[in-house]
Amino acid sequence: MASIKDVALKAQVSTTTVSHVVNGTRFVSDKVRAEVEAAIRELGYVPSAVARSLKSNTTKTIGMLIPNCSNPYFAEIVRSVEDHCFGAGYTLILCNTDDDPHRQGVYLQVLSEKRIDGMIIISTGEDEGLLRMLQGLPIPTVLLDREIDEAHCDLVETAHLQGGMLATQHLIDLGHRRIACLSGPADLTPSAQRIEGWRTALAQSGLTAQAQDLLWHSDFTSQGGFTAMQAILASPQPPTAVFVCNDLMCIGALSAAHEAGVRVPQDISLIGFDDIELARFASPALTTIAQPKHRIGVAAVDMLLERIQGGRVQARQVLFQPALVVRHSTAGVT
Repeated sequence: MASIKDVALKAQVSTTTVSHVVNGTRFVSDKVRAEVEAAIRELGYVPSAVARSLKSNTTKTIGMLIPNCSNPYFAEIVRSVEDHCFGAGYTLILCNTDDDPHRQGVYLQVLSEKRIDGMIIISTGEDEGLLRMLQGLPIPTVLLDREIDEAHCDLVETAHLQGGMLATQHLIDLGHRRIACLSGPADLTPSAQRIEGWRTALAQSGLTAQAQDLLWHSDFTSQGGFTAMQAILASPQPPTAVFVCNDLMCIGALSAAHEAGVRVPQDISLIGFDDIELARFASPALTTIAQPKHRIGVAAVDMLLERIQGGRVQARQVLFQPALVVRHSTAGVT
């Protein structure tokens, strides 16, 4: 591979002149610039990103951790983040932690050593060491979707509690009174907040007493939704409606109902959360609570660039409001 010295020799200039042409750090005459650029093309010279970052103290690179790359919700968020990074002249390095705290810690360490300019993190659950690692990170960091107590980082998320209330109130308005909640892992803040929204809506309608025997936990996957729904349908007194706390689980629940010969929405209503693209292609199409995924991704990048480019120190929080999207998986009690 050609070096900067090879380019300088070919163009008959100094290595310093080649560096100024590559980095645009000083005026170079058009004639000399053309000769250097011709030598670069002929030799196939690729400037060292590490060397350039050491001089400029920036790599134009952002790291991002997500807990599950197979979840379409996270994939849609990543698409928004990557597009906005690219438009701002930054490259995104994506790491999938697979909901594994150890892997999350390793990736945080690796990305920090690569001198990235900033980090966007959707955390895993049950990671007691994450707060300590975040406090030691020397780069700007934005938390997305999942808050972490005492972490003085920027935060972008949806109002999960209000989303849970919206979903449950929709079912109540349809005449349902026995409404189950199929939630994600108990240790995740979004799960807890969506459950709280469900409980609040029930309480406002005088249905609080039913909450204890109608709460189910799973793992935010379609298989988890399928298995949990089988158990719900086999319970002594199945509900007439279920608030499923993400669309992937809701698709799994829909499949379990179909396999059991239970019609949706005629026999049981299902409502999801997230409004992933697949939700409208399910059969029946899912009624769900939409998160503004594109706006979430853009806001996370913008907040990070504010810190990287503008030096903002004070942590900020952006809270987006969810919206009810009514399709065909919910109906009134017959």
